[in-house]
Amino acid sequence: MAGLTILLLCVAVTACIYGIWATVSLRQSKHALRVANERVFSHHQGPLAETEQEKARMYRQRADEALDLTHTFQKFVPRQFVDHLAKSQATELRLGHAAEDEVAILFCDIRGFSGLSEIMQPQQLMRFLNSYFCRMNEPIHQNRGFIDKFIGDAIMALFDHPGGTAKQKAADALQAALDLRVALSLYNEHRAKSGYEPLGVGIGLHFGDVILGTVGSEDRMDTTVIGDSVNIAYRLETLTPRFNADIIISEQMRDILGDSPGLQTRLLDWVRVKGRRTPLRIYEVLNHLSKDEQKRRQAIQTEISEGLKCRIERDWDGALLHFYKAVGKNPTDSLPRHHILVIEQLRQRELDENWDGANEASSVG
Repeated sequence: MAGLTILLLCVAVTACIYGIWATVSLRQSKHALRVANERVFSHHQGPLAETEQEKARMYRQRADEALDLTHTFQKFVPRQFVDHLAKSQATELRLGHAAEDEVAILFCDIRGFSGLSEIMQPQQLMRFLNSYFCRMNEPIHQNRGFIDKFIGDAIMALFDHPGGTAKQKAADALQAALDLRVALSLYNEHRAKSGYEPLGVGIGLHFGDVILGTVGSEDRMDTTVIGDSVNIAYRLETLTPRFNADIIISEQMRDILGDSPGLQTRLLDWVRVKGRRTPLRIYEVLNHLSKDEQKRRQAIQTEISEGLKCRIERDWDGALLHFYKAVGKNPTDSLPRHHILVIEQLRQRELDENWDGANEASSVG
């Protein structure tokens, strides 16, 4: 009995030693295979293939994953943005990389958003914003534009019409603005059915040079678009509630659009926007309004233009005469009353001898 016990113990020890040896040998073999595979998969941090079939499967899997990752990142950095940077023959996206281009810039912002956000719970607010953005996304993409960023409730979009002219870029942006008004109208119909108040938005459009590039630090980088043109487009959007206008464009944008078929605009004011020394004329786009409303607003264009000329010359009485005539022609239009208020304010101020007649946007009545 003791001999049998000793025999079994020897067999167990032998089996254990063999098992250890086999395990070590297997690990060494796998290690050798992994070393060979690492020459092929040296960039990959995950499990390595051990057969040719597994390699082929992994190649396909990695290709699919890379494509999915590309599509995901395009939601954060638009493909068009990367295309602009690629024009400079850059091989990789580095901090401080920049490219210049002429584009049309659009800013769209919800009116009264602060009041809305105060009465919503955080999750409800996020659902509302995403619902709104989803509806406002398509009009931009359908007109060859791309969203550069969401800034709170605001949308900043660029229109570069690859291979197109300045007029085509401006026309794309204008059509997108008009289509945004259509999308908003449909969204408000949906909100009405759910018992919610309608939304209003303001849109500002400008055309000019911008710099597209990367900013930040080595461990946290972001893409951005900067330049005087971006500032102008943003400031024009902020003026929409002051002028009771849905869409405001700069004089440069209007000049580029030129004789575009069906374009309906009217002169609003001669202003100096914050952050810019040179004043500019700004115009209201009327295309989305009814024909009758377009006629009523355009009927006072002569009086508005002549009144502005008088204001620039510091002829306060002459300016008021024209603006009051405009009130008589269209009593419901807020534009002439805006100009009357501005004249009354200017009369009370001591103006510098170099004053150029421009209204400071920050003090527009």
